[in-house]
Amino acid sequence: MINAFIEITLELLTNLGQKNPLDSKRVDKHIEELQQYHWFHALYENENYHHLFFGNKRVRKYLRSTYRTKRLISQTKEQKNFQIFLDKQIRKQSLDKAL
Repeated sequence: MINAFIEITLELLTNLGQKNPLDSKRVDKHIEELQQYHWFHALYENENYHHLFFGNKRVRKYLRSTYRTKRLISQTKEQKNFQIFLDKQIRKQSLDKAL
């Protein structure tokens, strides 16, 4: 728990004062790391979700976190919550396009 707090605090401090705190290299590295796992690779290859990993700011912001990435790797519940999050992002994009 303390490690998670320290990691989140360091991440916040690292991003302070940056014009673009969304570190694309870090996000891409985390995506690459997660692709080693079948459950994520299946999401990544699914065309309904695939575009979210490149074009959705909220998804990329979520995947920027090393802490969240580690939790996705180690916790089935987090994996399910992540898929729910992706589904919500798809619905939001669909609504935005409809308007």
